Amino acid sequence: MARLEEYEAKRDFRSTPEPRGAARGKGGKLSFVVQKHDATRLHYDFRLEHDGALWSWAVTRGPSDDPGEKRLAVRTEDHPLDYAGFEGVIPEGQYGAGSVMLWDRGDWEPQDDDPAAALKAGKLKVRLHGERMRGGWTLVRMKPCKSGGARENWLLIKERDGDATDDPDGLTRRHDRSVESGRRMEEIAEGAADRKGRKARKRKMPEPVRPQLATLRDSAPKGEEWWQEPKFDGYRCLLAIGADGVVAWSRGGHDWSDRFAPLIGPAGALECDAALIDGEVTAGGGGGDFSTLQKALSTGGPLTFHAFDLLHLDGQDMTARPLRDRRAALEKLLEDQPEDGAIRLSPYIEGAAEQVLTHLCGAGAEGIISKRADAPYRSGRSTDWIKVKCVQGAEFVIGGWLPSDKRGRPFASLLLGSFEDERLVYRGRVGTGFDAAAMRMLAERLDPLACKTPAFDDAPRAVAKHARWVTPELVAQVRYAEFTAQGQIRHGIFEGLREDKEAQEVSAAQELAALPAQDAGEVEYRGIRISSADRAVYPKPALTKGGIARHYDRVAERMLEHAADRPVALVRMPSGLDGPRFFQRHLGKGFPEAVRSVSVTGADGGTVEYITLPDPAALLGSVQMGTLEVHIHGARNDRLDRPDRLVFDLDPDEDLPFAAVRKAAHEIGALMERFGLACAPMVTGGKGVHVVVPLRRTAGWETLRGFAEGVARGFKRRAPERYTASASKSNREGRIFVDWLRNGIAATAVSPYSLRARPGASVALPVDWDELAKLDRADGFGVEEAAQRAGRSCPLLEASAGAPGLSLSVFDAMEDWLEERD
Repeated sequence: MARLEEYEAKRDFRSTPEPRGAARGKGGKLSFVVQKHDATRLHYDFRLEHDGALWSWAVTRGPSDDPGEKRLAVRTEDHPLDYAGFEGVIPEGQYGAGSVMLWDRGDWEPQDDDPAAALKAGKLKVRLHGERMRGGWTLVRMKPCKSGGARENWLLIKERDGDATDDPDGLTRRHDRSVESGRRMEEIAEGAADRKGRKARKRKMPEPVRPQLATLRDSAPKGEEWWQEPKFDGYRCLLAIGADGVVAWSRGGHDWSDRFAPLIGPAGALECDAALIDGEVTAGGGGGDFSTLQKALSTGGPLTFHAFDLLHLDGQDMTARPLRDRRAALEKLLEDQPEDGAIRLSPYIEGAAEQVLTHLCGAGAEGIISKRADAPYRSGRSTDWIKVKCVQGAEFVIGGWLPSDKRGRPFASLLLGSFEDERLVYRGRVGTGFDAAAMRMLAERLDPLACKTPAFDDAPRAVAKHARWVTPELVAQVRYAEFTAQGQIRHGIFEGLREDKEAQEVSAAQELAALPAQDAGEVEYRGIRISSADRAVYPKPALTKGGIARHYDRVAERMLEHAADRPVALVRMPSGLDGPRFFQRHLGKGFPEAVRSVSVTGADGGTVEYITLPDPAALLGSVQMGTLEVHIHGARNDRLDRPDRLVFDLDPDEDLPFAAVRKAAHEIGALMERFGLACAPMVTGGKGVHVVVPLRRTAGWETLRGFAEGVARGFKRRAPERYTASASKSNREGRIFVDWLRNGIAATAVSPYSLRARPGASVALPVDWDELAKLDRADGFGVEEAAQRAGRSCPLLEASAGAPGLSLSVFDAMEDWLEERD
């Protein structure tokens, strides 16, 4: 058609792999794509679907999500819709010769009634829903220069909204891999692997096995034979690699290669002849969250495979070998994979399970999986693998729903159950966590399952009276605050449907636990009655539950200058240091009324209620519930999208002396001073130091996290023998982990003046730089020292006075530092 005449005239389709295509109607949402193009000059091709083809612009420096940065966008010929899926190499001698990467994709909405007329008028406003480019953007045509020219010059400008940042090149700097194949430009140029993962391999692809499963426990195991790995919130996956390419197998043995398509190319590029790798698929960074993964699967978004076991390699069955040997072989196989790639090595940490649990929970993780390092791989559930959760979450079978009285809402809540001894037992309702798309999807899935027979025989009469029953086939992933004494969930939040589990597999037997027994004795602080006050919690120095309440009463005013009116996470150990440990973010049964909650918007747009401590009574109320540690969020309740503190957690290898940690803290402090940022150190009461940077609330979470990661990786690059930016035990030996993950939207860090849940009853305390230089340990302060310091000036509060924000000048200073020669 006429729109594509110029496109076709410039290309010889006998020589170029580019699609010939045709202009056509597609229907549905309008798509957009951005292709990174290494032609005569590197640029980014920005394309918007309209009327059966793609409007196209060449953005010379790439898009910028800083509204103050106007990027030149040269209008080019329209392209066919099929071009939106093109990634590869245009041969030499052809128009546009060079590598082409699928850099971003999604759909777009015109903000004008007639986008074609707006384009003709020279100002087109759009809203993008991409994997990288989001929110409002404007294209503005520039006046033609006097010398004329065939091409139109436009400007691509980000609007000031919640998706904007103040980092001009952050968007292109952060994302250098394909959203389709996970490859970098040089890998595309080399033809590392096609989308089916095919390479010149000779060995037959290994057959999948039933995966090994972990047994749920309420506390982590003790002993040096265990090591810990993070628990991910995703789908279990076995990647099989061989002569026929790559297949992604689900936990149930189904071929999910189409669903996990973004992983196939990166897996196929691995240097092996055949392999079978066990791991977990997530989306959304870090350990992921299930609702974000569901969206990524539905849109073809980026995925991450966290590899944690190797079951077959180049013809050798590895399952009978001990875990430490399998892990060593896996590390060698993945040694060239980037830390932020689509295929990543899951980190592990040996020993100190409870400390690892607290650390990972504080960083927003799901929990830990403790594994015996000397055990073989055994299919099925085993006590060689133990899982302990930071947050409560499980699968439940949908047995029915309750109708809604709100117009346009297909149901009010779902009725959940679990199979116990082949009987479906009622486990409660879930009525939050649904957006409009999820509700439509669920209504479509539930409608054909409708039946008249009640799914449960034990549902409460008030529920059964209004219920609409369905055949119990669908499995829902749900987060919840706790189980009631009747075995039902409280404060459930729907996260998505699980397609990898059959309904008959779902049981809540592992999730149910007895409430801890209470001891005698009672005291009162701040109007809060502390029961079981004489129960011993810490052995040496001896400290009872009443003594813990006294500590928090004495430091309350000073501590709350740091911790009040933020979302918090509590480390609860109601039975003492030898009992189970709970990392709790949500209000549960029995909390005093003084303890409040705050609504936090999740990745799916829904809201979650987090604990917050507005005053001393709330702090003491948390102690009544067995709280030992208080961990604080990086933002205040009144502006949760704008953090006001940044934390560098210096976590040393066990064998490093504290002097090495002191030196690292001083180096980071000096760097922050160079950047124009005030900061103060805090000894954590453990083995590390936090360098805390107070901030004016000008930047969002992505900017904060990017800055923290840049600093951490800069230290690693400049002194790799001393620093690492990875939590992996293998990377930390003899080094200090500069933990930048404390700066994520779901992460927390231990609060100043908080007790630590470890022998010795140490307290996390801010100190000044001169004092830090004289300390010989990070856990040397107890409750008495904390009470004394609470009445004196606080170095961290002093650093907070007039704190600047993460401005452009800060990032310029960081770039100068990163570019310096060592």
